[in-house]
Amino acid sequence: MQINLKAGATAIVAAAILAGPGANAQGMANPDPSVVQGGSYKLETRHARIVFATSHMGFSTWYGDFSGATGSLTLDPKSPAASSLQISIPVASVSTTNSTLDDELKSAQWFDATQFPTITFKSTKVTQTGPGSAQVTGDLTFHGVTRPMTLEARFKAAGANPMNKAYTVGFEVKASLKRSDFGVKTYVPVIGDDVDLMISAPFEKQ
Repeated sequence: MQINLKAGATAIVAAAILAGPGANAQGMANPDPSVVQGGSYKLETRHARIVFATSHMGFSTWYGDFSGATGSLTLDPKSPAASSLQISIPVASVSTTNSTLDDELKSAQWFDATQFPTITFKSTKVTQTGPGSAQVTGDLTFHGVTRPMTLEARFKAAGANPMNKAYTVGFEVKASLKRSDFGVKTYVPVIGDDVDLMISAPFEKQ
């Protein structure tokens, strides 16, 4: 069976146009943070993306990512400080598109995925910084070390997923850390100590 992806995408767009200007609030992704529904959410694992970047000998930026993350979000739009977030990331999912480097990162020389199989983040404080932005402070546990960390979260959109109808809210998140703070010191400073994180996080309401 062949699936015509172009036709499917066209149908979704056409449905949104025919539904009129109120469609965003009811179904398609709506970038207005005032329409967000409070409640309990789970991370939509298949489309979540956690990307890291660091300097490679000063000549280039080295990128990698993790997949298979799981998590939960309690969202209170009327009182953002009452919101909370928990995320768990499987270390062995690390990927750089280079299998040799992937094996090195999983080894005891770097992340040690056997001894420390997960990276976790648990929020301790949420501070709204704008109509669609917040600082999420919490405890990051990586490589067996737990340290405080602040995520800069920006609301992207909310609405019913047109494919599975699940009410979804999405965020773009940025953060930074020093890997040596977590005991990962291999090749510092030739390979950068400062690591930038970019996270795309869709959550489905439960």
